[in-house]
Amino acid sequence: MDALAAVGPLITPLAPVIDFVAGLIPDGRIADLLLVLLVAEGLLLIVWRRLTRRGPALADLLINLGAGASLILALRVALSGADPLLLAGCLSLALLTHVADLVRRWRRG
Repeated sequence: MDALAAVGPLITPLAPVIDFVAGLIPDGRIADLLLVLLVAEGLLLIVWRRLTRRGPALADLLINLGAGASLILALRVALSGADPLLLAGCLSLALLTHVADLVRRWRRG
């Protein structure tokens, strides 16, 4: 408990942000925010690659982002209480994109 008391003053200014994010969880809107961040990450990596000629190849990046997006969509479906078949579909897509990512990496290694 003493450790938590020590970080209390550091966390207190973040309380509005923590409350905002916590409010997005019950109905699944947190997944929408995560998807926006994932798209922003992808765009930044594509721009970085074009400017520097460094970073992941486009196909590798899209497969990896597809796996992440599928998992975030599964989270959205689960939190919103949508049809379990839709959840299974999102998780299946995540598995397929993950396996595709592994196959590409394995062939290069």
